[in-house]
Amino acid sequence: MDDTTRSQLLIEALSYIGKFKDKVVTIKFGGAAQGDPEAKALFAQDVALIHSLGMRPVVVHGGGPEITRALKAAGHAPAFVEGLRITTAETIEITEMVLSGQVNKELVALIQSKGALAVGVSGKAGRMVRARKMGPVNGVDLGFVGEITGVETALIDALLDSGHIPVISPISMDDEGATLNINADSVASRIAARMRAERMIFMTDVDGVIEDGALVPSLSSAEALKLIERGVISGGMVPKVEAMLHCLNHGVGSAAIINGSEPHAIINELFTDAGIGTQITP
Repeated sequence: MDDTTRSQLLIEALSYIGKFKDKVVTIKFGGAAQGDPEAKALFAQDVALIHSLGMRPVVVHGGGPEITRALKAAGHAPAFVEGLRITTAETIEITEMVLSGQVNKELVALIQSKGALAVGVSGKAGRMVRARKMGPVNGVDLGFVGEITGVETALIDALLDSGHIPVISPISMDDEGATLNINADSVASRIAARMRAERMIFMTDVDGVIEDGALVPSLSSAEALKLIERGVISGGMVPKVEAMLHCLNHGVGSAAIINGSEPHAIINELFTDAGIGTQITP
């Protein structure tokens, strides 16, 4: 890289640093990167860096592969309906242990090892994520799987104001106190919407929305809906894009799907004109 190119990249990055200063950036961390020690370390470094630059990152994580391994180790065969995990009274305890214990604490430790202060919480804390038991799907009772009825972000605001990075597990409870497992994409999108985040980033296993074999770098909300109707956006990408559209319909500046396995994916997405994934705007 010559000096001119290096200077151009720095000027480009500085303009985005100014744009995002003091703004909330919500990040859903998941996918293969969550199981890759090197990718997790780079993710933690990126989060600590954007925090040091004056941004207000809020991290929401999943933990599907880790839950599956723990369930199998305990003798439980994982079962799904329409991509949703059936969660019994026995397996919700394991699910909470993995998400709010193992995964959450590991991410907090990694971020703090990069020089930032982080606090791990679940959707239960401060009634952050209010939920109710989800109804049957295709006639099957999913057990302790919940759907969101409301979000309260006072605790998140307090953590951000005190200089901490919230790291949130998608475990919540109903009005009677029963523990519920919530889809992490839904939790991230609802928190971003409630906080009017400047940017919502979904880290996944794919580069973004693909059409005719090529990455689609940017879409409007209307264009994204058309791609869903045409079946270009399909399968597991549909709920992620729908979560992005929910954000955009509730005041979030823009949303992006990026490949979390790319080194320094968050930095490359936030601080460059081209970005690395698919950005959707209102």
